[in-house]
Amino acid sequence: MSKLNKKQNKTYLLLPLIAVLCIGWAGSWDELKSTAGTVTSVTAAFRQEKHLKILARPLISEGVFYYQAPRSLRWEYTHPVQSILLMHDGSVKRYVQTASGLEMERSAGLDAMQVVLDEITRWLQGRFDESEMFAAQLEGAGRIVLTPKEKGFKEIIQRIEIHLAEEPGMIRDVFIFESPEAYTHMLFSDTTLNTPIDASIFREVP
Repeated sequence: MSKLNKKQNKTYLLLPLIAVLCIGWAGSWDELKSTAGTVTSVTAAFRQEKHLKILARPLISEGVFYYQAPRSLRWEYTHPVQSILLMHDGSVKRYVQTASGLEMERSAGLDAMQVVLDEITRWLQGRFDESEMFAAQLEGAGRIVLTPKEKGFKEIIQRIEIHLAEEPGMIRDVFIFESPEAYTHMLFSDTTLNTPIDASIFREVP
């Protein structure tokens, strides 16, 4: 696999995660990190809209997200096709819908996910300005712009815009601009913070 393809695989794995990994409203990096430190768990519903110039209407996906500090995560698409990504105690698993039901996926992409765990941890701690993969700018109150540092990544993602909600610990939406003709818009609702989540959520699938 070429170096560019490996980067591309890592970036695609990041797409569904980037949208929810901004914890806390703030006007400075220090405030963002301080607020992020108070968040122990996040539960939210999401709606993902994939916009392409060739499509009259966007492709819509929906699902739910769970996060428990320090490194447990469940990202589950429930519609139109079910798939589940689990991260717990450093272990990453992905389940995809098949004709016989949900089955664990075994691919090189999961190895790439391990590589980005440190990056994800930094984001969950509000340490966007310490990212190794993205240059981060806090543009006004509640808006963060991430730009890939390497040219190879810029060919996959031009930039990411994260809009924080006014309430600390919540976000409003995220735009992932892949090209002038393609972008992904993610919107969040029913967000709950600091509520205990059973560990089985991060280890088991239905």
